[in-house]
Amino acid sequence: MVKTRIWTAALVLGLLLSLPAGCQVEDVEEESRIFAMDTVMTLTYHGQDRESGREALEEGVAEVYELEDLLSATAPDSEISALNEGGQAHLSPDTAQLLSAALALCALTGGALDITAYPAVEAWGFTTGEYRVPNQAELEELGDRIDYTQVSLDQESASLPDGMKLDLGAVAKGYTADRLAKLAQERDITSALLDLGQSTILALGAKPDGSPWRIGIQDPQGEGYLGVLELEGQAMGTSGGYQRYFERDGVRYWHIIDPATAAPARSGLLSVTVVSPSGLACDGLSTALFVMGLERGTQFWRDHPELEFEALFILEDGSLALTSGLKDSFTLAQGYEDREVEVLS
Repeated sequence: MVKTRIWTAALVLGLLLSLPAGCQVEDVEEESRIFAMDTVMTLTYHGQDRESGREALEEGVAEVYELEDLLSATAPDSEISALNEGGQAHLSPDTAQLLSAALALCALTGGALDITAYPAVEAWGFTTGEYRVPNQAELEELGDRIDYTQVSLDQESASLPDGMKLDLGAVAKGYTADRLAKLAQERDITSALLDLGQSTILALGAKPDGSPWRIGIQDPQGEGYLGVLELEGQAMGTSGGYQRYFERDGVRYWHIIDPATAAPARSGLLSVTVVSPSGLACDGLSTALFVMGLERGTQFWRDHPELEFEALFILEDGSLALTSGLKDSFTLAQGYEDREVEVLS
């Protein structure tokens, strides 16, 4: 039995476009909905100048497609595919920059995030939809090929050992969101919501009326949103076992691989949402924290204040735990008020 649930990542509640009397300035919205990086993206820009908003939007859409062409592990002509197939490849500045940042996150998380787990993702069938459960011997062989420290990278090229492949999917959308925000700011856009699919959102500034953007947090066990998170000038990344999975003999297997086992991560969590000024950090850290689990993930948060991130954990029993920086920006939705919420410090 195969199930895939695609949710609109952003639940934007109560968009108010009016300003106080005496300060009336027309708000111009430009929006585009596209399919890229295997998901539906919605880019929404606000400003006072329609021409600059339209130009920012067109530039942003072009940037998404350009980065997808470079970074996709499944597109045959991408730089990552060339690296995976040939074992070495010349890299553009964008690919080299992202690969360097991803390897740094792998090291910082002690390998909980490992971009070389791609052969295991393939073996479980998540790249083709031909799902299967590898036996233990195969998992051990796959595990021997997962080791980010074996990736060789310089300014213009990278190389991999025989049998190793990498995938930047855990960080590519976050990196793209950061790039789009930078391009928008260069065009004097100060309010935008960049929804890059079900897992990555960046709120540039506040809403046009000055209030925070309100983003729905998906209930991993249901059809609705269990809470709302307020964002302003921040990004949000979510990793969860409910996003891409299959079931076999009553057991659910999801696409988030534990590099230590080459199998879907079993950490006691249903999802992790990370909030940070950096979209790239949100993406990579949400995956790593899902692999770590609540205890290790909380300790990682305590040990790395320099990363300036906060996290929301949803546990298998339905309870929530959030780091102290989110206690004033997260609220439970109607119908979920009885959920247990622990504030971590």
